[in-house]
Amino acid sequence: LLVIISIFVFRQFLKTRSEEISLVKYEQKGIDSLETATELYEFGSIQIKKRLYPQATKTFLKAVKNAQDEPDEGKAIIENALGFAYAAQKEYKKAIKHYNSALSILPKYIVALNNIAAAQQSLLEYEEAFLTYKKVLEIDPKNKTAIKKTKELEKRINYEPFTEVKNRGF
Repeated sequence: LLVIISIFVFRQFLKTRSEEISLVKYEQKGIDSLETATELYEFGSIQIKKRLYPQATKTFLKAVKNAQDEPDEGKAIIENALGFAYAAQKEYKKAIKHYNSALSILPKYIVALNNIAAAQQSLLEYEEAFLTYKKVLEIDPKNKTAIKKTKELEKRINYEPFTEVKNRGF
């Protein structure tokens, strides 16, 4: 048991050390010297892991500007990450804007849909969040997050099953 715990701790140490080295490397280069959306996304992702949300926001904004040559999936992932950085700073309306940008690029991007619903919940827009989670379930009926959250929201807003709500024009 001690050996297994030691291996786990050592792996976590190596992972954290690797992230720290990457963060220092990118910081030494400086954000102004980073030009590709891929590099900027990697740097922003590390900043998010280190909970440096305002810095990550700036990095992702630059990545969005430099993403014109990226494939649609890359653009959507960057927009979603920018939304996440805003949400972590409790700027939910800005977050929703960027999640929607990700969805305009990839309409069935489930992570962005789940993130929109979470932001709507944070803004106390429970009915909108419920309907957004239902959209997730239409695309992916086995999505654990959406299943769990729709059940919670049904209790919170006293919704009947979705079929009855749908019949009322929602």
